[in-house]
Amino acid sequence: MTTSIRNITIIAHVDHGKTTLIDNLMKQSGSFRENEVVDERLMDSGELEKERGITILAKPASINWKDSRINIIDTPGHRDFAAEVERVLSMADGALLLIDSAEGVMPQTKFVLAKALKQGLKPIVVINKLDKADQRADEVLNETFDLFVSLDANEEQLDFPVIYASGRSGWASKEIDGPRENLNPLLDLVIDHVKPAEFDKTKPFAMLSTLLYADSFLGRSLVGRISQGTAKANQQIKAINLDGEKVDEGRLTKIFRYEGTKKVPIEVGEAGDIVVIAGLEKANVADTICDTDVDTPIQATPIDPPTMSIKITVNSSPLAGTEGKKLTSTQIRERLVQEAQNNVGISFSENENKDSFEISGRGELMLEILLTQMRREGFEMTVSPPRVLFQKNENGEKLEPIEEITMDLDEEFSSKVIDSMNKRKGKLIDLKDTGKNKKRLIFHAPTRGLMGYTSRFLTLTKGTGVINRIFHSYGKFEGDMEGRRNGALISMEQGKAVAFAIYNLQARGEMFVTHNDPVYSGMIVGLSPKPGDMIINVMKGKKLTNMRTQGTDENVVLTPVRKMSIAEQLSMLNSDEALEITPNSCRLRKAELDPHVRKRLAKNA
Repeated sequence: MTTSIRNITIIAHVDHGKTTLIDNLMKQSGSFRENEVVDERLMDSGELEKERGITILAKPASINWKDSRINIIDTPGHRDFAAEVERVLSMADGALLLIDSAEGVMPQTKFVLAKALKQGLKPIVVINKLDKADQRADEVLNETFDLFVSLDANEEQLDFPVIYASGRSGWASKEIDGPRENLNPLLDLVIDHVKPAEFDKTKPFAMLSTLLYADSFLGRSLVGRISQGTAKANQQIKAINLDGEKVDEGRLTKIFRYEGTKKVPIEVGEAGDIVVIAGLEKANVADTICDTDVDTPIQATPIDPPTMSIKITVNSSPLAGTEGKKLTSTQIRERLVQEAQNNVGISFSENENKDSFEISGRGELMLEILLTQMRREGFEMTVSPPRVLFQKNENGEKLEPIEEITMDLDEEFSSKVIDSMNKRKGKLIDLKDTGKNKKRLIFHAPTRGLMGYTSRFLTLTKGTGVINRIFHSYGKFEGDMEGRRNGALISMEQGKAVAFAIYNLQARGEMFVTHNDPVYSGMIVGLSPKPGDMIINVMKGKKLTNMRTQGTDENVVLTPVRKMSIAEQLSMLNSDEALEITPNSCRLRKAELDPHVRKRLAKNA
């Protein structure tokens, strides 16, 4: 076995090039055969990860360099999946902090670096994308040093090594103008700077379970770094939770190690290595997997609490069961319980009847990804409007989650954006001129006001702005906030929408349905420009007569329907509305479909 093991994690803001850099590190270190066909962004193996170009789940890989093995853990860059980053850092001895040479330090950079410094890691700073025309590597390096100082880095951490690179082009250099040949300087720096952690191999086996995968052949697979001793195939093991109580017991059926991105079976896993083990049915993330003689659990990093929740119930619309295969509350419950076990960033609760489930997470994207995955698996469900989770301080004052928003935009749009943020109770913290008629605005604003704001921001900046959000802290409750001003246009009865009726109703507001779309009583088919809901008939056909003149036969031209993401639709909901999600459709609806019941409830409110 290789004696020298280095465990490093790659941390960065979303889209700063982590996964692309890992691709080239693996290609250049000989992880693949010369004629092997390798996908782009190899580590983003999930369907949604490939589609959206983002990393959602942390994944380990391994490369051999000189006489060492380097285990690399790719982490998500989006703030909603920060729980993945927090757990993974405990497996690492060092970190590569990637920073875009043009964008510089961004909110997620600050967040992940703070976590890494707190763990005592000494990061290597990689200024990436140096082949960009607008790179400003020197300024970015100064910004990075200021960030280390502001996060109370110690002397050793402040003395960080810097390397300049282009992950896409596959080169790294110690100087900005240095030779641009390959990534060997980066691999050499990892070997020199990251010291392998010292573990006692004589003690009984123990490891902290950090990631959990469901495998169709092996069952539950737990990933972690062996903290002490050695793990041998077929030995008796147990799992204990953070309080030292036994959760599970069994036999270690299989041990795997990573070679490239593939899992390779081994007979013995040694201290310091990252391994995958199978054989336990109930053990979970943050449990200590150990020899039967061990009674002391390994301490896990506490995860920051969720800030937003949604309620999920069965699909109760008249169209229920027409598209999906998984319809019952039992099926939905099992799927959500499984998600809460695998993803520590999500928490699950249910009502007494076990027919309404509350899922809490870090933000809109995390909840949207879960709902999209369930959709693709054939689920049908009704989802409530998102609700922000409040807290109370010692004096009993109400606190709400506040986010830090960083916006890069053209100067001409800044006044419109500032005005829109003021309406959402946002406070402007900083305004910088970044050159070439561009501005960087930094706001602190309540999460409540930011639901679905990304699409509004892109409209205001004509699609040219870049917005980044990150949880900042719990702050003072900012008071009531204005909801959606537009009233809903509600369908009168069930059937298929007719082009002639929609054409005549287009003047009333924006329509969400087009010709032949199924509708039902209580379904929201459009938005009115004025407050107040309106019940309309989208099924009214044209009266047929035997008169045929040029004047009576107008050509029906419908305005194309706007395609909205699940997050956008959830952000539009008022408290008495819901979103019906099926494999093929997402329909806005009133929570109570009967108009008479709605009137009664409105009177009693």
